[in-house]
Amino acid sequence: MENFLQIKWIARKNVSRSVFSSCYVGINYGTQFSASPSADQVVALLRRQSITNIRLYDANGTILQALAHTGIQVMVTVPNTELLSVGQSNASAVNWVNTNVLAYLPATNITAICVGTEVLTTDPNAALVLVPAMKYLRVALLASNLSANIKISTSNDASLILDSFPPSQAYFNKSLTSSILVPMLDFLNSTGSFFMLNIYCYDIYKKSNGVILLDYALLNPITPDNVVTDSNTLFQYHNLFDAVLDACYFALAQLKYSTLPVVISEAGWPSGGDSSDKEATDENASTFISNLIAHVLNNSGTPKRPHTTVSMYIMELFNEDLKVSSASAKNYGLFNGSTLHPIYSLRLSNAGPLLANDTTTQLYCLAKSGASQDELQIALDWACGIGRANCTAIQPGQLCYEPDTVQAHASYAFNNYYQKNNRVSGSCDFNGVATISTTNPSTGVCMYPGSSSNGTSNLTSANTMANFTSGNSTNLTTADGNSNNTSSSTSLLYGISSFSLSPFHILFSLLVVLSFTSLF
Repeated sequence: MENFLQIKWIARKNVSRSVFSSCYVGINYGTQFSASPSADQVVALLRRQSITNIRLYDANGTILQALAHTGIQVMVTVPNTELLSVGQSNASAVNWVNTNVLAYLPATNITAICVGTEVLTTDPNAALVLVPAMKYLRVALLASNLSANIKISTSNDASLILDSFPPSQAYFNKSLTSSILVPMLDFLNSTGSFFMLNIYCYDIYKKSNGVILLDYALLNPITPDNVVTDSNTLFQYHNLFDAVLDACYFALAQLKYSTLPVVISEAGWPSGGDSSDKEATDENASTFISNLIAHVLNNSGTPKRPHTTVSMYIMELFNEDLKVSSASAKNYGLFNGSTLHPIYSLRLSNAGPLLANDTTTQLYCLAKSGASQDELQIALDWACGIGRANCTAIQPGQLCYEPDTVQAHASYAFNNYYQKNNRVSGSCDFNGVATISTTNPSTGVCMYPGSSSNGTSNLTSANTMANFTSGNSTNLTTADGNSNNTSSSTSLLYGISSFSLSPFHILFSLLVVLSFTSLF
């Protein structure tokens, strides 16, 4: 998943799954909307939000070019409309790979190809060529020595699983089992790939007409009386997501694919809809996504597969108002396509900088424990000087002067710089001596920007960093609300005079400051 290992063609039993030992939370990017952010703006948004994995519903060349040199792992898609062509011959598949994959490697980090979207439940004609298309694409990748780095799969709707409650009695649609499903699962297993499943808890909740509790669907805490027990296994389910995922695991086990990894290709909650969508609200969408991300990242797994990691793509980056579908299906976006601002705030914890688009999750940039004192001092000088962090609070006699250590002062300066730059990706590194933390370092009267009394917005324009590092003469406002003029003589004076440095150290610091300037 994060770095695909080389996979050999082996029997479908006893396949090594060490490659799936860690999980990620990615996002889907559909383009059926009237807003028109540029590809560069979209990629800048992804990077600001620390999104490491993205799934495209096609292989759009403009966005693939914009993703070059970002390191973001990209899953491209063969649209259903192109599936018949790709599934006709090896030559067609080779042409597709050459045009939509090879043309962008290695600059763009393409790691997977999704062959069609929900083909088995929405496009019966294309379903007949699904497995041939996957095999042809695999041959094309093998010919280019890419098969170890790029996996092939296809997304599946949860409706493919029948009789899904209790989960232990779930099975796949038998009309598709022998003709398509088993050959497809055999292909996925033998190539070290994964089964892709779309889970729409909102749709399942809505169709239940009140049978399913809203809190159960939202992954909220529920009372013991509302915990759902599988009568066959006595597994207890505290949320709908785990129940659906376990139904998939049981269905796979019934066909002897109990070790095949599952990736959640789509999961989300709409923030709007029509008059029938009473629970499609900003608050519920925020609750579901926040709870789901926390659930996935804590690696707790499900009752059937405890502590088994599962990766997920959130549905989706932007609302798609031009999508030909229900009103709620058009409102799964996290961000407004016109302003690139969050549609609602998330409440994340222990997710690091991922999707830091909310003001309730506090992130801090702190000096790394064990970092060299000399390196910390140099980074501190840069932050308080050229970086224009507001370092007033850590000068003698001020609220955050104690403890009078390079470690503590560097943490305050790093965090001030990080918050002032709206926590943009890359603003908490300082040549490797800083790290992001969710632990509030504030003590007594020393309040760090980013703590509850100093919440800041997490979004910033793409050129914000340049304004802080180019030396332009502007008057800026720091995260703690203090105006900070671009004149950095006071900050530089603090950074050098507060600690008795030798002339050599000062000269060395200035040389490293110059190297920092080129990095930011």
